[in-house]
Amino acid sequence: MATPRAIFVLVEIFPHGGGHRHNRPPMRLNKFISDTGACSRREADAWIAAGRVTVNGEPAVLGTRVGTGDEVRVDGRPPGARRRGVYLVLNKPPGITCTTERDIAGNIVDFIGHPERIFPIGRLDKDSEGLILLTNDGDIVNEVLRVEHGHEKEYLVTVERPVSENFLAMMASGVKISGVKTRPAAVTRTGPATFSIVLTQGLNRQIRRMCSALGFRVQQLKRVRIMHIHLGSLPVGRWRELTEAELAPLLTARKARAAAP
Repeated sequence: MATPRAIFVLVEIFPHGGGHRHNRPPMRLNKFISDTGACSRREADAWIAAGRVTVNGEPAVLGTRVGTGDEVRVDGRPPGARRRGVYLVLNKPPGITCTTERDIAGNIVDFIGHPERIFPIGRLDKDSEGLILLTNDGDIVNEVLRVEHGHEKEYLVTVERPVSENFLAMMASGVKISGVKTRPAAVTRTGPATFSIVLTQGLNRQIRRMCSALGFRVQQLKRVRIMHIHLGSLPVGRWRELTEAELAPLLTARKARAAAP
């Protein structure tokens, strides 16, 4: 596994567990917690709903906004200091679960063993392998995952028997699963029983369910690309940091959306 770099330099400290050094406009509580690097916005919402978050000593509710001088605590402690962003690519092996729940055996956080508190962006089911992104930057999650952005994710698939041209055409045009027809996809044969598929949506276990609906069983599923980020020759079970060229478009898009009305 890759040797972690020293990336825990503090950039900005949140005094009293809330508020920057300078005045700032109010922001949603889940974003504030996410900005500390403690978790994603979705996880922050779960913490708030569970009663684990207080603002100025009072239990917080979903939608709470905080400003300069507000004291935010999670489980009675400040959510932490905002640290340098961490952006990783992992070639996930089968058997690893994409969860931050440390009590689940084989969770992805313990598998990586990174010194920063990080979380996966999206999912790659336990039986699948390949490219998964991890970060401590909650703001970037929506940029990658929002379906309306139409970002591509490419997979290599092996099924238990040879596939026909009709099967490939049906996978490309869309398959009805649980009453919902999947979006059109780019599908290319790569062998008698193998093909690549590029999706622009991320339904739960989508490819496995599509194949099952057409009478096929997936034997191997490997994600090799998310947007412009390729798995390349990264060995199974190893991780690396995103390059500047890979990270720049994500940060630029995030800033542009944040500045939009």
